[in-house]
Amino acid sequence: MSETELEQLRRDMQQMRDEAKQMRDEAARMKAEIAEERERLATQLAALDDRGGQWNDYLEIRGLHVQFDGFVAVKNLDLTVMHGDLRFLIGPNGAGKTTIIDAITGLVPATGSATFRGEQLLGKKPNDIVKLGVGRTFQTASVVEELSVLQNLQIAEGFRKKGRELFAKPTGASQNVEYMMEVCNLKDDANKLAGTLPHGKKQWLEIGMLLVQDAHLLLLDEPVAGMTPAEREATGELLKRCSRNRTVIIVEHDMDFMRQFADSVTVLNQGEILAEGSVEDIQNNEEVVRIYLGGEQQ
Repeated sequence: MSETELEQLRRDMQQMRDEAKQMRDEAARMKAEIAEERERLATQLAALDDRGGQWNDYLEIRGLHVQFDGFVAVKNLDLTVMHGDLRFLIGPNGAGKTTIIDAITGLVPATGSATFRGEQLLGKKPNDIVKLGVGRTFQTASVVEELSVLQNLQIAEGFRKKGRELFAKPTGASQNVEYMMEVCNLKDDANKLAGTLPHGKKQWLEIGMLLVQDAHLLLLDEPVAGMTPAEREATGELLKRCSRNRTVIIVEHDMDFMRQFADSVTVLNQGEILAEGSVEDIQNNEEVVRIYLGGEQQ
């Protein structure tokens, strides 16, 4: 082999060593990025863990009765939902699901008892109920569409402020608001007008507004109605995270969503509880299948 060929061989070997080093460096960089992403996701998944509630953060309803002009919408209902439970309320239209939430949040008059954290909710004004840590969403997101995501969250956060704090001009996103935008996948949308958000993100914003208010009882009325499958999946994961340290009740008609995410289920019919239990219990209940699920089991 000539000197020229040897020199070329040395150059080729050096190039191979350089390329191998570049590949090792790139692999190390990718490994570090993956580790960082995993850490970020783990932080996000646990984002609500250190802002959880207390052991007595549970809802206890006894003898709840709601009547409109002689029509009984909810009949002497007893219901207990424990801290950390993701409870679904299901049933045919007119079963009383939304009426229960309306009663708990002071929107309709009711008799009986509904306590959260030992505080009686019935008979109180809606604003006073919110201050007790009770928050709800509606079937149509009630965000201020002309304001940005950040501004909506700041207004919601300000609801719990007192005195001069209430009228102080926000100088930027608080740590609490930043935290919840991350949790609700809204960080990149902070400065977008709420009215321009897709339907799913409007629902996430409304949930975020409850969280910045420090709500520990979340009452959500059909939160995934009209969502894409991807939005529905992300919403379910968000609600799972919320329920780790909160009491979450969801009124829902989407049975696939219920099967995937419910911890427990209460089935209502004509203002009364027809059945309660796990998803498996409910799906195997012949009376529930006959009255409500019907074709879902075929």
